[in-house]
Amino acid sequence: METNGVADDIRAVNEIFAKGANDRAMAKTSLQSPKKGKIRSPLRQAAEARGRHAEALVEQRLAEDGWATLDRRCRTPLGEIDLVAEKDGLLAFVEVKGRARLLEAAHALTARQCARLSAAAEYWCALHPGHGEAGIRFDLLLVDDAGKMRRIADAFRPE
Repeated sequence: METNGVADDIRAVNEIFAKGANDRAMAKTSLQSPKKGKIRSPLRQAAEARGRHAEALVEQRLAEDGWATLDRRCRTPLGEIDLVAEKDGLLAFVEVKGRARLLEAAHALTARQCARLSAAAEYWCALHPGHGEAGIRFDLLLVDDAGKMRRIADAFRPE
């Protein structure tokens, strides 16, 4: 399955999910990813495209709200951080969840993901001192297929 852009990828993943479980199993036929040399199914590729699209929308919205993006898709040995943004000394580690509906996105963040995000954030802060003078928080931004967003500021606190 070749696509011409994010919209085509989102359309493809929606079609796959709409067809049902039997077709989903068939959709998991492996393809070689040219960038990383990893094997990715069309379903996984489309889901990743949906995530990248949601992250781009969120980054744009944060910029409109006066947030400066410090890092995006930051990979650490402890986990990945979707976005790191700062506004008036407040540092936000942002987890973006893009799903067909906002309710699905809201239920997509697990306790394990929170723990990994908080460990990755601690690692990021060690590498980038001098940020977060006014505090640090973890935000969850939900995005549905129509581009509607909901921000849950300070969505969780590390234990």
